[in-house]
Amino acid sequence: MALIHLDFESQYYNANTDVYVIIPDKKRGIDPKDFYKREDRFKCLWLLHGTFGSYSDWIRKSNIELYACEHDLMVVMPSVQNFDYEEWDNAGLGLDTTGMIVNELMPMIQNWFPASEMREDNFVAGLSMGGGGAIKLALNYPEKFSACACLSAAPRNLDSKKDQLEKLFAMTRKEAKEAVFEDRFMSYRTYNQMHRYDSVDEYLDSISNSWRKLDSMAAAKDPLLPRLFFSIGTEDFGYTNYKLFKAHLEELGVEAVFTEGPGVHEWRVWERDIQKAITFFGLDDEDVKGNAF
Repeated sequence: MALIHLDFESQYYNANTDVYVIIPDKKRGIDPKDFYKREDRFKCLWLLHGTFGSYSDWIRKSNIELYACEHDLMVVMPSVQNFDYEEWDNAGLGLDTTGMIVNELMPMIQNWFPASEMREDNFVAGLSMGGGGAIKLALNYPEKFSACACLSAAPRNLDSKKDQLEKLFAMTRKEAKEAVFEDRFMSYRTYNQMHRYDSVDEYLDSISNSWRKLDSMAAAKDPLLPRLFFSIGTEDFGYTNYKLFKAHLEELGVEAVFTEGPGVHEWRVWERDIQKAITFFGLDDEDVKGNAF
């Protein structure tokens, strides 16, 4: 297995950023000259970190390298700090984490490395904030991803909280920092997300509102709606919202896989559930297996 560390100047960050890339091993018994001139391209998982994390999280805290090699799967792990896989024009010189992944990193990886550009060969997944980022990418760029896995994350019904959001939006920054809300997501983070826009309505119509975007795609019977997978620990603080979202998809008639098991919001759950996600992507069905060691 090759673990490649990219440190490059991003046009969309106006700064350097880091990315880890896993490229599966040459299978034993294959001549290197034959392997490295191969025309076949690897399927690719775009794997996203959570809040307080970085591009190195999945490498340091899970066995993703092993799973990548077993399944002949490339894995790309970008870093977005705490910027929610969205665009933040009001931060420094401005940075666009969505644009960096879709319009910069994907062309780089698919042209510099043996990664497939085909939609059916590209999957997106993430944990917590990265799970939210995964579904944002899947719903807003469905032509690029065939399937999406959200670990310990599910869209929130932001429209149902509009009155609460209006109250938060109207606060001063000092008031927002000190405010205590019954809903843990009605936080200073949400305040900052909203204040990228001129109004709550504009925020609700943005990439932040995956619940509304999914409703729209379902109503239109959009054939590009990616296959969806959601998992969570039953003691996770987001479990109540997860169940609400599951019920909502059932009402919409949108097919998705939901799986849950014991656990809180932590790496033992994500290590367990990324293996389920790989199975969901169909990679266990591949006839050709890679090296497990």
